[in-house]
Amino acid sequence: MAIWIVLPILTLLMFDLGLSLRVEDFGKVFRQPGPLAVALFGQIVLLPAIALGLASMFRLPPVFFIGLILIACCPGGSSSNVFSKLAGGDVALSVTLTAISSIITLFTIPVIMSWATDLVGESVGISLPVGNLIKQNLLLMLLPVVLGLILHYAWPDGAAKTDRILGRLAFPLLLLLITVFYIQHHKTILANIGILGLCVTALILVAILCSSLLSRLVRTGEKQRRTVVIEVGMQNAAQAIAIASSPFIFANDQMAIPAILYSLMMNIVLLIYVGLVRRKDKTA
Repeated sequence: MAIWIVLPILTLLMFDLGLSLRVEDFGKVFRQPGPLAVALFGQIVLLPAIALGLASMFRLPPVFFIGLILIACCPGGSSSNVFSKLAGGDVALSVTLTAISSIITLFTIPVIMSWATDLVGESVGISLPVGNLIKQNLLLMLLPVVLGLILHYAWPDGAAKTDRILGRLAFPLLLLLITVFYIQHHKTILANIGILGLCVTALILVAILCSSLLSRLVRTGEKQRRTVVIEVGMQNAAQAIAIASSPFIFANDQMAIPAILYSLMMNIVLLIYVGLVRRKDKTA
């Protein structure tokens, strides 16, 4: 049942991302490549590496091991744009990063997940149909973004109105998805919430700390640093859930549990982060 909820939600979120894209934003960001490079390195390379280390350290069962790697190698979440705005970050950078990471991970997710399933999945009968993964990502990730971008330029007023509506629906839809998964798998979630919840929270905190330090090393501005922190810390949980539970790929709802817990914890941690930086701004 849950997969028929997550697939439309993911499609709507990616369509909304396309609606908010502006080609001119890419030009602005590429003129200051430092924040872009740091954020993409954090998302594409650093986060999966941290997830691998934590999954090994906490000795997660294979299905959760693969699930943690999966959420770590997904692109930035669409809600990061809202969080970046609330934190006084660079919204144009946030939107551009979400779009670029969504495109790059079309190619990196199959590579990383093939490696992860070869590493721990074969012993428990988990394998990855790479062709199906690529087809699903192209259909549910790339196509809606392209359609949203076309609508943005073909019908700007309608696109803006649709964007406002979908922007308000994004978080409630994600909560609906989490609720459905919890109802279906509450026993498994409660049985593993201790070690898995700690592991997921550690992943978010370490990723935020590392991305902040990297941003300072390359001397990004304050607004850009806040956006980098949010982009690296907020992954597209809907995509991870769609890949884990899809009958065409893993068909394993338990594999989606790390993404469910990640979605909950990333919103809590990043809301705290937003509150702290807004308090800092008021004090200043």
